[in-house]
Amino acid sequence: MTKTIICCALTGAQQGKDANPALPEQPSEIIESGLAAWRAGASILHLHARDAQGKASSDVETFREIVSGLKEAGCEAVINLTTGGAVAGLPLEDRIRVVPELKPDIASYSVGGGSLLGRYDEDAGEWRGDRFVPLFSSHRELERVAKIFQENNVRPELEIYHSGMLNNIAALKERGVFDEPLLANIVMGIPGETTKATVKNLLFMVEGLPQGTEWLVSAIGARNHFRMLGAVVAMGGHVRVGLEDNVYIAPGELAKSNAQIVEKAVRILTDLGVDIATPAEARTILKLTRS
Repeated sequence: MTKTIICCALTGAQQGKDANPALPEQPSEIIESGLAAWRAGASILHLHARDAQGKASSDVETFREIVSGLKEAGCEAVINLTTGGAVAGLPLEDRIRVVPELKPDIASYSVGGGSLLGRYDEDAGEWRGDRFVPLFSSHRELERVAKIFQENNVRPELEIYHSGMLNNIAALKERGVFDEPLLANIVMGIPGETTKATVKNLLFMVEGLPQGTEWLVSAIGARNHFRMLGAVVAMGGHVRVGLEDNVYIAPGELAKSNAQIVEKAVRILTDLGVDIATPAEARTILKLTRS
């Protein structure tokens, strides 16, 4: 039985210390948080960068500082850099620069046109977080970016927010712009035009992936984050946890660190009889060739 990979998403592009003071923003904080998450059992670290004010940034040198700091400290985790940040308004061309310039093991790649986010707040009588997040404007643009990944030997983590994106994956795979095995991240639970975090929806999404795809789930929010773990591993998937996706360790209790969240995920998975993959084993599972 294949071991389960734990990916830890350290900081994201949206929430800041107002949501949880433990959320790392500056490079030194992200490095420290990443090292602790790796030591706690995460074999992949998903990294965003922030500027001096804590806002999402696509600055390549900030990413380079974070990656170098982790490696110099002996971190063995697989590095997964974001090309996201569209929700924060970062331009696509700036976001994808980390792929050719830093050549990480993995980088995220959202395979769709975009999503309408937001929810209606009955108490306030208005829509909250109501906006459209544009990703790609055409299939031609999707293919162009996929080729940048392929040319630089960077594994794209295919971010899937709703079932229509499965069609894009199939079309791009047919074009030969993905190397095997495909790696997909099924993002569930964001309010709006995304997939709700239910087992039924997860089964549908997984069955729509190309055969042989390695996949993980980002279950967003405190209500979804830990309770989806059992279903994910029962279906043969990998898991993603971390302060980017959820700032709580228990109902009403803010997490003290990314490491604390990873430790809880390890306990849950271990109690379920799941073997946790080391970074080296994660590289083997995903057939990553860069050391």
